[in-house]
Amino acid sequence: MTDQSADLLKPPETLREGVEIAATPPTVDFLYYPGQNYEGKPWSNWGDGLAVGGKYYSAIGDHLAIGSKGDGGHGTGTAFVFEYDPETKSLRKLADTSKVLDLPKGHYTPGKIHGRIDLGRDGNLYYATHRGSKNATTDEYHYRGDWILRTNAQTGESEALAHGPVPKHAIPNSVLDPERLIFYGGTAAGLNSEDEGDRFFAYDVAKEKLLCDVPDGPARYMIFARSTGRVYFVPGKEDGALMRFDPAVDQRPIKVEGTHIGVRAATRETDGGHVYTVSLGQRSDEATVWSFNTRTEETRRIGTASVGSEAYVAAMAVGAEGRYLYYVPGAHGGSFRDGTPVVQFDVQTGKKKVLAFLEPFYTNKYGLTLKGTYSTAVSEDGEKLYITWNVSRGSRAWDCCGLTVVHIPESERRP
Repeated sequence: MTDQSADLLKPPETLREGVEIAATPPTVDFLYYPGQNYEGKPWSNWGDGLAVGGKYYSAIGDHLAIGSKGDGGHGTGTAFVFEYDPETKSLRKLADTSKVLDLPKGHYTPGKIHGRIDLGRDGNLYYATHRGSKNATTDEYHYRGDWILRTNAQTGESEALAHGPVPKHAIPNSVLDPERLIFYGGTAAGLNSEDEGDRFFAYDVAKEKLLCDVPDGPARYMIFARSTGRVYFVPGKEDGALMRFDPAVDQRPIKVEGTHIGVRAATRETDGGHVYTVSLGQRSDEATVWSFNTRTEETRRIGTASVGSEAYVAAMAVGAEGRYLYYVPGAHGGSFRDGTPVVQFDVQTGKKKVLAFLEPFYTNKYGLTLKGTYSTAVSEDGEKLYITWNVSRGSRAWDCCGLTVVHIPESERRP
């Protein structure tokens, strides 16, 4: 469906004072992801996508894992990787993790891709699997850890590259160095793991070699500085000092003294050498937006994320010009309480502007409610904002996944 309506600019009662509303409503395309032809537990999106080469890459999964929540007769956990072509307005399935892994009956099979999808210089997409339920990560279900996978972005040819780079740990957090082909991960322990904490690891996907594996890793997201090849993270989930890993000189991460930041989500590095992040806002009324200078390693608080009652932001993208951030508060099902606002944040002024309130527009017109996202990406020309949604068709939480392409009016991309 494609829509453009003045109703997309009608604010909810929860809108905070001082938040601007766009003057021109965007054109918005919506479509469901294919393949959701059986009941998931639930079908959901948890990992961040990528816009590159005129395409958008994203993932959804059924949240199943043998023995966890019951398999609904399906028999295995499954996640899909998709390519969206804005020219044809169509989705192409590139990978089915259950078919790539091809595991025997009764084995743990991951139903989630929770980290990023990234494209390497070799033309392959790299990503990692994650458990549905922790209850399935046991010896009974032959759990040895989760997988790093790669998929050719053109052909869809896929393979499992590494199984359990950190033994008996799932991989909910990842980022790829596309030039050096180093895959970085943050892990979560399975039930039979001797190490219960989150770990940080670095894996050379070209040489298929583990470079680093240490405790006190990042729970959900990392900063990657493409200009230097360095990766940064805060241990655990809360705000704190940054750790830095430079594969050229370091054997293990090193604390960056004098830094303080939150990293629940992060953007790419801009041409000006900045990465923007947001603190964890789950079960909170506010989340801090931060700037990180990759050249000086300075962290700076530049504003707050909320525009209404919801604060949790799990995906954040920066436009081509490096000035505007895009995100949707209310990631874990709560976005509709604030009208599912698509927010543009000006990093120079700290001003927040809502480009569209997608609710109750979609509920009223199509009977579907957009309830939060973990994947946003801006096209390289800065005109299109891709958002993968967890969608409710009357269910309490959500029951399927959909994609919107928000065509940002040029007038709303000018200072």
